[in-house]
Amino acid sequence: MIESMHAGQLLTLIIIAVALGMDAFSLGVGIGLKGIRLLDILKLSAVIALFHIIMPLMGIFTGEYVSTLLGNVATTAAGALLLLLGGHMIYSSLRGDAVESIDYRSGWGILVFALSVSIDSFSVGISLGMFEADMLLTVLLFGIAGGIMSVLGLLLGRRVSSSLGGYGEACGGVILFTFGLMFIF
Repeated sequence: MIESMHAGQLLTLIIIAVALGMDAFSLGVGIGLKGIRLLDILKLSAVIALFHIIMPLMGIFTGEYVSTLLGNVATTAAGALLLLLGGHMIYSSLRGDAVESIDYRSGWGILVFALSVSIDSFSVGISLGMFEADMLLTVLLFGIAGGIMSVLGLLLGRRVSSSLGGYGEACGGVILFTFGLMFIF
């Protein structure tokens, strides 16, 4: 009976990790549509994996008290951030070279993107902290899933971008903008 409880907890954690990684996958497709080098995919995915470890770890430590305070605020902030990033990408693609797009190769761009796809891991970490989930297993699963899902999304977006030509950045911006709206509403 104890073994089945551990297997059930493991399965639950894997499902949650993949669900959280879907944000990184979907938004990675949007970024990949803009065109991204393989080295940048590895750097961005590594930072996303790290954030998918740090954010739930912070959430687990924060516990039940902050859950009621930050639940909606964190999601709204992530949504607003994605709206800004997506809107800027759309604007940049429509204006051509006149406007410099957000550089996902820069330290700031990588941190902004990683934070935007990892903020929900913080809220989930708070919930898991209340259930006394295995902390090490949880954060490792979240980190691995976030990293792998972002690599897959970025590679898929990169592959599709070559067939979209100049519209890739606009399509990526629309995806980010749409996810921003979904986070807020």
